[in-house]
Amino acid sequence: MNEIDFSPIKDELFTIGDYLRFATSEFNQAELFFGHGTNNAWHEAITLVMFALNLPTELSEEVFNCRLTSNEKTAVLALIERRIVEQLPAAYLTNHAFFVGLPFYVDERVLVPRSPIGELIEQYFSPNFSQENPPQRILDLCTGSGCIAIACAVAFPESEVDALDLSVDALNVAQINIENHGLSEQVIPIQSDVFSGVEGQSYDLIVTNPPYVDQEDVDALPQEYLYEPEMGLGSGVDGLDIVREILSQAANHLNDNGILICEVGNSQMHVEYVYPQVPFTWLTFENGGHGVFMLTKAQLTEHAKSFIEAFEQK
Repeated sequence: MNEIDFSPIKDELFTIGDYLRFATSEFNQAELFFGHGTNNAWHEAITLVMFALNLPTELSEEVFNCRLTSNEKTAVLALIERRIVEQLPAAYLTNHAFFVGLPFYVDERVLVPRSPIGELIEQYFSPNFSQENPPQRILDLCTGSGCIAIACAVAFPESEVDALDLSVDALNVAQINIENHGLSEQVIPIQSDVFSGVEGQSYDLIVTNPPYVDQEDVDALPQEYLYEPEMGLGSGVDGLDIVREILSQAANHLNDNGILICEVGNSQMHVEYVYPQVPFTWLTFENGGHGVFMLTKAQLTEHAKSFIEAFEQK
């Protein structure tokens, strides 16, 4: 989209409420896509306007009547313009996202945090674990920004957490977040091609949000998703290239009572097609989300032949 000149509107808009309404209308008119921390134009407007004004998003509506200075108007309109013209997700414009109520630095080296696995963390992965019965060792595979690893560390402060990713760029972002949360001694970022960086290591909990988008969905992604690292989204024709590898090796890295939690989103149908004999436990979510399965080490071991054959034949 071509550059937009919003400067004339400065003389017609005065309050925070004016700019929230204006941004919402412009976002709707531009038919933007929302799926990176917000799900509608109004919440996207609140995120960007309040960020430009250095204000928290949770404020009394009375604040909406406060007037903006000329410099503040310019800053707000610049963000609104970039959101429309570049179609950049708000999280990349602000370098800020939340996951499980925790703040994270994000940029275009990593996906914007949005996994339903966050709800499982809030529930301490019950009934398999609890605050009183925490996993001693946790592996976050394909860690990206480190949000899942860090949220697990906060939920289980006595647990050791390894955060693996193939991308050095992603690990650099994860390191920023690990340091920001003061978890450098608990969360360890490791460059690894799936399990290659933790040979001989085993865990009580492996949790992973790997690339899983199938080619048909990749080809139909809105512009906003194209700013995210491609290697974090697509994974072959059916989206399961990395998942096949994880399933073929996960049992070797789980302790006897360990479990694997894996998100595959819309590729759930491909998982069920490739492994019709495997009794996946598909988890349900109160806050939205789907396509997350659980398998125990015993189940992974029992069906090891199927997992290895599927990986070798991909």
